[in-house]
Amino acid sequence: MPAPQAHPNSAKIYQGRFAPSPTGPLHMGSMFAALGSYLQAKKQNGKWRVRIDDLDPPREMKGAASSILRTLENFGLEWDENIVYQSQRHDLYEHTLDQLKKQSLIFHCRCSRKDIKATASIGPIGFVYPGTCRDKNITDSNTTVRLKTADLKISFNDLLQGETTQHIAQQIGDVALKRADGFYAYHLAVVADDYEENINEIVRGIDLLGCTPIQIYLQQCLNYPTPRYLHLPILVNQRNEKLSKQTKAKAVNDGADVKIGETLFTLLSQLNQQPPENLKHENKSTILKWGIEHWDVKKIGKTTKIKTG
Repeated sequence: MPAPQAHPNSAKIYQGRFAPSPTGPLHMGSMFAALGSYLQAKKQNGKWRVRIDDLDPPREMKGAASSILRTLENFGLEWDENIVYQSQRHDLYEHTLDQLKKQSLIFHCRCSRKDIKATASIGPIGFVYPGTCRDKNITDSNTTVRLKTADLKISFNDLLQGETTQHIAQQIGDVALKRADGFYAYHLAVVADDYEENINEIVRGIDLLGCTPIQIYLQQCLNYPTPRYLHLPILVNQRNEKLSKQTKAKAVNDGADVKIGETLFTLLSQLNQQPPENLKHENKSTILKWGIEHWDVKKIGKTTKIKTG
């Protein structure tokens, strides 16, 4: 397996992205990640793109994608280039699967979640697929398509969290790339999209840190360059739960300029950028301008969780 390549755009213009799932409106946790990725891009005079991760229709909320984009606009987080919707990129994902198939790197699996759970160990991102169908040469079309993971360790140096290493076969297993119901899986889509959009740095929450080694492995299988990675801490509630739709996180208030300014100030403080108190009462343009000029990733530190109150 070749070593990770430098991204061809790594010495050119910065290309970053924010990729929310339309399962509900933006809450403070998702705005925290959006603002961090936006400031990181703009500090380097780079491009900040938005991609809607609408791969899983059963989990989506009607109107959520439009709501997310409207909230970003209301907060002054203006994206570059056109919005990308993963639901419109099935041809790209199928082409990527074909590339892996030509290398004999995928197989079909009949195992249900219940089957896997009965025999699998738990790894950093869930149950470790035990390889049940790997050598069965199943050809059924209505089965899960999995990636054959190699017996090796993947390491990368996160720009905030430092070095991370995983033995992907033992800790992750043969991940799903396409589900039995026909929907494409996260790992395949994110790797294909980031390559297609020339993304050379990925800023996202630390809850996705455990996914990065398997995505780097998939990049290597496809001979894609590896972007830089920066995993931000996540916002949690008083019960130490990640802010999310599942934990009933409230949507951010984006209806009044004064509330937007106060929220941006709060987010900058949570990112440990130490904004001056008088900035709280400024308009969003002034606050964002200050945020870009003073953005310093090192100030955030290696904290993994930040309580919202």
